[in-house]
Amino acid sequence: MNEPIAARHWLTLAAPKAAPAVATSTVLILGRIWNANGAEHSVGNAALMVVLAAGAATVGAFASAGRAGDPVIAGAAFATSGALALAGVAGYSDGASLPLLLWAVATATAYGLAARYWRTDRRDALAHDRQMSEQRTEHAHAERVEALRAGAQIESARAGAAYAEQLATALITRATLPGFDPAQLTRAGLPELPTVNTTKEDW
Repeated sequence: MNEPIAARHWLTLAAPKAAPAVATSTVLILGRIWNANGAEHSVGNAALMVVLAAGAATVGAFASAGRAGDPVIAGAAFATSGALALAGVAGYSDGASLPLLLWAVATATAYGLAARYWRTDRRDALAHDRQMSEQRTEHAHAERVEALRAGAQIESARAGAAYAEQLATALITRATLPGFDPAQLTRAGLPELPTVNTTKEDW
């Protein structure tokens, strides 16, 4: 059976590609809003963001260390650390040049990291599609073979039934011919035809 192929909307396809830029832009905007509300040149706020960013980076380093490291936790921790650092700079600095520069660097880094996961997902999706296509081909071939075998059996049964019907018709027709003598056929070496013994008990 062929499964229906559902066409995905272009927004569904574009959303993952735009996610890194949306994330870094959101952090930049929130940082500039924070700057306009009193975070500019605030040492306390800057120190808080430095501590939080360093803590998130430390968590990421511990999560990625060793063979038992979790890449998901490490990636989330490093992303959080970068977001906090960008928000701190955007909130503390008085101009927009440095925040924009860090936003560009953060966006490029995010796309660089995401591209590796996108390649892996695309490779897995292609392998899955190839495997499903091979399975569908094998199942279709097996179905065709079974259909041919069933058709051959049906045709063989039909041919046998037609032969039996023709043989019975020939025997009945031959028995009704004038001058038909079963004994003469037996003397000629042909198989003896079965005879029906009728007694008085049968009447």
